Parts: sequence; C-alpha cells; structure tokens
Amino acid sequence: MAKRVGVLLSGCGVFDGAEIHEATLTLLFLDRNGARAVCMAPNVDQRHVINHLNQDETGEGRNVLTESARIARGEIRDVADVSADDLDALILPGGFGAAKNLSDFAEKGADATVEPGTARIIGEMADAGKPIGALCIAPATLVKALAHRKPKVTIGNDPGTAAAIESMGGRHQECAVDEICIDDPNRIVSTPAYMLGPGIKDVAAGIEKLVNQVLSMA
Repeated sequence: MAKRVGVLLSGCGVFDGAEIHEATLTLLFLDRNGARAVCMAPNVDQRHVINHLNQDETGEGRNVLTESARIARGEIRDVADVSADDLDALILPGGFGAAKNLSDFAEKGADATVEPGTARIIGEMADAGKPIGALCIAPATLVKALAHRKPKVTIGNDPGTAAAIESMGGRHQECAVDEICIDDPNRIVSTPAYMLGPGIKDVAAGIEKLVNQVLSMA
C-alpha cells in the first residue's frame, strides 16, 4: 500500500505563499517513490498578497487554501479535516507563506504563534511518532509548534533565523543546500532549500534526500 504523505501548503508563490519549486519538487520525488501525496492547507486569509513581479503589496485579499489549490491541481483538503490517522508522514515546503500564513514568524520572530490547524496536525504527527519534513523557512514554524520537544532543524546558515529558532527552544544545525538535518528522537528531517539556493538543481538535491529520508522513516 502506498505511503500517504501530507504536503502542507501555505499559498502559491515564494513571497506570500508556498515556494512553488520546493512544493513541486516535493510532489515529484514523492511520486517517483510511489508515495501518495495528500495536499492540504489552512482555510484562512493570507497575511497579504505580493506582486511577484515587483514585490509590492497589492492590497488584495486571497485565501490560503484556494491559492494552494493551484499547486495541487485542485486536489487539496482543508488541514482542519486531516488527522495524523490519515497520514504516514508530513512535509512542509517553504516559501514566506510558511512563516506568514502557517505562523506569523516572519512578523514576530521568536514571539510567533502557529495557525491552529497547522499546530494541531504537527502536534498529532509528533505524538504519533510519524516523521515530519520541513524545507527552507518552514522549520521555524515547526520549532514553534513543537518547542517543548526541543527539535533539531536546519535553515542553512542564516545567523538571525538560527538565533530565533534557538530562542524558541529549537536546536539549529548548519547545513549546505544539498544536505539534510535529521533529528532522530523527534523523527524530523529538514533541508535549507532556497534559504541557500541558488538554483532549482541545487535545492532539488537536498529535497530529494529529505523525501527519501522521510519515506524511509514512515
């Protein structure tokens, strides 16, 4: 039976949602391994909407679940309707949406709060001992949700973000873009992806390793 891996999206687009390359590579490597991706996102308003051509705010209002459906080709569920019983593993692609819509880490740093549905599914997966992968900036939201477990993660080598992760109770490990950080006790895998980049072939190397590792732990 195919392993069911939740892919928790945060919108559509690097500056206000899920990073599209990271999300698509995650889906590709899951499919290549015969796993079944279960795409999901919170049914909440985006923090803001960014014009990706000039990076200005547009003043529009958009919904995270609706925007995430673009990446999922319409096959997506509200995270509020998904439980750990439905999944064998969970992966969070990055993009600013992971730190703006899944939590408010981008705005509040170590004082962030996690979107309730996101916090619940992460907590359920951790309590069930099921593996969780996190890409790019998503480990910051993961650490906030699981601070009591003192998770070990990587976001690459950015000192400010690493310090915020440590202040939230996490442990940060520096990694190259083609490397993964494995927290065996907590069954967490992370990789820097576009926190380091620079290109899609570079981030693909780490994401493929992360997907393979998560599936091996599932």
